Amino acid sequence: MNAAWLIHRIRQDFSGLALPRGTTYPDDEFHPMNLISASRQLAPKKTLFDMSVFDMSWLSGLSLISQYAATPGAYAQVSFLNANNVTIMMRDEAYRKVLDDNIVLPDGIGLDLAASLIDGQPFAANLNGTDFIPALMTYMEEPRRIGLIGGRPAVLAGAVASFRKHAPWHHFIPVADGYFDNEELPVILERLEQAEIDILLVGMGTPLQEKWISTHIGPQHCRVVFGVGALFDFVSGTMPRAPYWVRRIRCEWIYRLLHEPGRLWRRYLIGIPVFLFHVLRYRLKAHKKE
Repeated sequence: MNAAWLIHRIRQDFSGLALPRGTTYPDDEFHPMNLISASRQLAPKKTLFDMSVFDMSWLSGLSLISQYAATPGAYAQVSFLNANNVTIMMRDEAYRKVLDDNIVLPDGIGLDLAASLIDGQPFAANLNGTDFIPALMTYMEEPRRIGLIGGRPAVLAGAVASFRKHAPWHHFIPVADGYFDNEELPVILERLEQAEIDILLVGMGTPLQEKWISTHIGPQHCRVVFGVGALFDFVSGTMPRAPYWVRRIRCEWIYRLLHEPGRLWRRYLIGIPVFLFHVLRYRLKAHKKE
C-alpha cells in the first residue's frame, strides 16, 4: 500500500479541508490505521439534535468506508439517521449513546430539512442505506467478505442471492437469520469470528440492531459493521422500492406508507409532526446562540 497515494486520496476526497498549519507526518503516521483515522477526523460533519452526523459526498463516504474495509485491524460501526430514528433517539438515551460512538450518515429528506433549518444548509448527499450499501459493493473493486445477519430465512437467502448478482466478485456469507435465541448467540458469534468478515450487515430494525451491535460485535468479528434496517427486504425483492422518479422527488416515504399503512402509519402520521417539533425546538435554540 502506497502511503503517499493514500495521503493524496484523503486530501482529494476531502477537498477544501485544509490541514492545520505545520502538520507533519512522521513515518509511523503513514500506517493505514492512522490514515483512516485522519480521514475520519477530517470528514465534515453537522451537529443536529446534539448528534454529530457526517456531511460527505457520495465519493467521500464510499471512500472512507472502503478504507476501513480494506485495513487490517480497523473497526467502525456505521449507522444511518433518518427522521424516524431521530424521534427514537430523543426518547431513548441508550440508543443515543450508541450513536455517539458510530459513524452516523444522513438518510432522507427529513435530515435535509433539519440541516437547512438548524445549520443553514442541507447535507451534501442523501447517504441512505438502501442506496449506500449496494453502491459500496460496486465501489470496492477488491473482493471482500461480507456477512449478513437478520431477516426471515427466505428474505436472508434472497438478499444474499441478489447481492451475489449485483457484485459477484465479493463473497457474501449468510451468518444467521434474525430469529435466533440467546442460547444460539455464542455459536453465531463464534461462526462470525471464524468467517473473517470484512463488512457485516445487521438487519434487525432500529434501535435493536444498533444496541445489539454495540453489545455483541467487535473488531474480532469484522472491520465495518452496518445497522441496515429493512435493507434485506428491499434487496431480496420482498418489499418493492418506490419507482425512481418517486425517489428523485424525495417522496419514497409516501410510497412506503401507501403500501404498508398498517405497519407504518404511526411512524409517519405521528412521527413526522413529532420530528418537526424537535426540528423547530433546535432551530430556536440555534437562533438564540446567533
